[in-house]
Amino acid sequence: MTAAKVMKDTMITEQAIHVLKIEAQGILNLIDRLDNNFAQMAELIYHSKGRLIIGGIGKSGLVGRKIVATLNSTGTRSFFLHPVEAMHGDIGMVSAEDIFLALSNSGETDELNILLPSMQEIGCTVIAFTGNSDSTLARQSDLVINVGVEREACPLGLAPTASTTALLAMGDALSVVLINMRDFKSGDFQKSHPGGTLGRRLRNEVQDVMLTGASVPRVYENCSMKEAIYEMNRLQLGLTLVLNKNEILTGIITDGDLRRVITTSASVFEMPIQSVMTSHPRTLRPDSPVYDALNIMEKFQITALPVTAADGKVEGVLHLHDILGKGDFTFNGKIRI
Repeated sequence: MTAAKVMKDTMITEQAIHVLKIEAQGILNLIDRLDNNFAQMAELIYHSKGRLIIGGIGKSGLVGRKIVATLNSTGTRSFFLHPVEAMHGDIGMVSAEDIFLALSNSGETDELNILLPSMQEIGCTVIAFTGNSDSTLARQSDLVINVGVEREACPLGLAPTASTTALLAMGDALSVVLINMRDFKSGDFQKSHPGGTLGRRLRNEVQDVMLTGASVPRVYENCSMKEAIYEMNRLQLGLTLVLNKNEILTGIITDGDLRRVITTSASVFEMPIQSVMTSHPRTLRPDSPVYDALNIMEKFQITALPVTAADGKVEGVLHLHDILGKGDFTFNGKIRI
C-alpha cells in the first residue's frame, strides 16, 4: 500500500470519526434539556385512552415512522400521519382522545404548522419535538421538548444529520420510558411479533432451544479450579455448572465469579470450587416458556440459566444467545429489533 493510499484512508477514517463525535455530542447535550415537560409528556401518553399520532415532513417524517414502529412493538398504540395527507382527508382518523406529536427541527415547517389548529380543534393535545423553542410550532404546542443540536455533521450545515439523530434518540428515550411505565415484558413483545424470528423463539419451550449433552459445561464438586476454568474455556459460554456425584446441580461458576475472586485473591487455582461458585443458582424446567427465561434474564441481568429436572438433575443450559440468535440480536438490558 502506497503512502498516498494510507494517507487517504486515514483522512476518510478521521472524517467518519468527526461525524460520529458531533452526533454523539448532539445526543449528550439533550440530557441537560430534559425537564418536567418530558415527564409530563410521558404521563399524558401513558394515561391516554387514545393513540399517539406522530407527524413530520421529510427526514423528520422518516424518523417519525421509525418511532411509531418502536412504540407499536412495545405496547404504545400509535400511527404516523403525513401532514399533507391529513389536510386532504386523513385527519378523519384523529379523535379527541389522541395525542399529536409534531416533529420539526426548525419548527417552521409550513405543512406541519398549518395542521396544528385543526388538531387542537378536534381536542388533541399537541406536543412538539423541535430544535427551536421560539418557533411557530413551539408557540402553538401544549408541550415542547427541545431536541436542538449545536451543529449538523454535514460540512455544509444543510443535510439533517446530527439533528435527526437527536430526534431519533429522544423518540427512543420516550419509548423506553413507556416500556418501563407499562411494565412491558418479553412475553408482551412476543404477542406483538408473532411472525418474527424472536417471536417464534419466544413461543418455544426451553427444551426446544437449550444446550444439552456435551454442549453443557460441567464439573464436579471434587474438581480443581484449574479444571473448572478449562471447562469454561472449552465451550466459551462464560460459565460452568457444578454437580455432585449424583448429577444434581449444586452451583454455578461464571466469568463474574472469577473476576470477583481475582480482585481479592491471586491464588484462584488453589481455591476450592465451593468458595468460588454461586450456590443454589436460579434454574428453569425444560417445559418452561422461553419468554419466562428471557424475563428472568432481563430482571436479574444474567445471560445463562441451568435447566434441571424436578429432582435437581441437570438436563441442559439455556444461554441468551440461543434465545435471541447469535448475530441476529444484541442484548444489554435492551432488545434490538
